[in-house]
Amino acid sequence: MKKLVLSLAALTLSFVALGQGNNYAQNYQKFEGLAMTPPMGWNSWNKFACNVDEKLIRETADAMVSSGMKAAGYTYINIDDCWHGDRDSLGFIQADPKRFPSGIKALADYVHSKGLKLGIYSDAGSQTCGGRPGSRGYEFQDAQMYAQWGVDYLKYDWCNTEGLKAEGAYKTITAALRKAGRPMVLSICEWGTDKPWEWGPAVGHLWRTTGDIYNCFDCVKDHGTWKSWGVMQILDQQEGLRQYAGPGQWNDPDMLEVGNGMAVNEDRAHFTMWSMLAAPLIAGNDLRQMSKETLAILTDREVLAINQDKLGIQGLKYSAKDSLETWLKPLDGGKWAVAFLNRAKVPQKVSFDWKKTPITDALSKRELNANKTDYKIRNVWAKKSQGTTKKAFEATVPAHDVVLVVLAE
Repeated sequence: MKKLVLSLAALTLSFVALGQGNNYAQNYQKFEGLAMTPPMGWNSWNKFACNVDEKLIRETADAMVSSGMKAAGYTYINIDDCWHGDRDSLGFIQADPKRFPSGIKALADYVHSKGLKLGIYSDAGSQTCGGRPGSRGYEFQDAQMYAQWGVDYLKYDWCNTEGLKAEGAYKTITAALRKAGRPMVLSICEWGTDKPWEWGPAVGHLWRTTGDIYNCFDCVKDHGTWKSWGVMQILDQQEGLRQYAGPGQWNDPDMLEVGNGMAVNEDRAHFTMWSMLAAPLIAGNDLRQMSKETLAILTDREVLAINQDKLGIQGLKYSAKDSLETWLKPLDGGKWAVAFLNRAKVPQKVSFDWKKTPITDALSKRELNANKTDYKIRNVWAKKSQGTTKKAFEATVPAHDVVLVVLAE
């Protein structure tokens, strides 16, 4: 009888444990159906760092509409670090009352009224990179607040994460977002240290592949314990990652520096290569006072079409010689984008014989063969037709610039 009682007790405990396990099971899968093309928007950090407030965000939303950026496809207005105030007595995060006196909900409502979406920032550690309250230990509460506020996009950083493992930490915030119930794009900002491209596709919609970008075409800024990277340095770090990108999952080489001080030709090359990479296009300049050249780059419909191509195939570097690189990107409808990037400080001549250079992309299983197909050539930035692939392509690429063409049957 004693054995029977013990067995029944054990059986009861096992059912209780099983029931608890079911009740508390977590969903570590991202929201599906989001970011099917690379996200397009704006983020406050590159230009304003911690100097953010609701006036800036409202004016930026206004400028995104009035400038034509919304019409070109830009959607997200993302507040980066330093919006945070304290947590309340129950641990729920609040916005800084001086910087955001109306609160994030009112700000989200304003952004939504413009036909745009609002993004916010947090950190997997105890503090953000700017020293504000991080989400560690408060993930589910923070996700609930973001959902209540109407947030559409979360950039989740990796400062002050002592002892945490990246994949587990990002699974936790994904589970929290799923529990909160509001679909949000999750931007994994782990800097590529723990190879997020290997586990990120199930957890988030984009993942940083490098450290922070720096407003420089070809240089490195050494901060002592860490470095930020120029545009060309970040481009080089994308090698070997293209197989991980596709609809709903994107390699993120960090936000754009277009309009933040580089020369126009360098901005054009930067924007072109991010489009060839199928990278998220998150502007980082002051939208309220852009030059016409900056606006023209950011809103060029033909370049944006390359970035937003529905196949979602990341471009490949085909060749590199004497600082002149040739990149190719398969596009929908049998088209190809081809970029000739000049990394040198002097102009370089291009002579590319299509018929002598049949190319097969093993990843996309696409062939560019001018012996089988005669392609028409469209020079994208010059806005003109430039013959066909029956003849070799001849051009001069200015220093720190690019020639971009689209081939169509």
